[in-house]
Amino acid sequence: MRHAVARLREDQGSSSLEFITVGMIMLIPLVYLVLTMSAIQGGALAAEGAARQAARVFVQADTLSEAEGSAERAIEFALNNYGIDPTDASVEILCTPDPADCLMRHGYVTVNIAVVIDLPLAPPVLSGNFPVQIPLDATATQQVSQFRGSR
Repeated sequence: MRHAVARLREDQGSSSLEFITVGMIMLIPLVYLVLTMSAIQGGALAAEGAARQAARVFVQADTLSEAEGSAERAIEFALNNYGIDPTDASVEILCTPDPADCLMRHGYVTVNIAVVIDLPLAPPVLSGNFPVQIPLDATATQQVSQFRGSR
């Protein structure tokens, strides 16, 4: 019995193996957390930047068709910068106080953009059991200049 207790008290073993095992158990989730948070932050920045730039170029346009085209290009450019497919984004443009006249002086243009970000390293097989995508949205509002049309 004493021999067994003495053997258990000895400090012999493979500390490098223990360090690697514990390190991997702690490191893998931490690396995945960093990857996931980076993907979410990138998606949030993409949606916010796209909404803000689309609203800015929309209110500066001379015609409604020019405004819509400029906003579409701004959204496409901003989302492509972050590796998000612009066709997967949901875009809504709202005009107040008159929805029929988006470019009236002192009017407001609000751009809403919704994107879905895939979790990194998540296989599509899990899509039925676990959420493998994170929905993000952003909204930006700009006022049409009081001097619009006076150029």
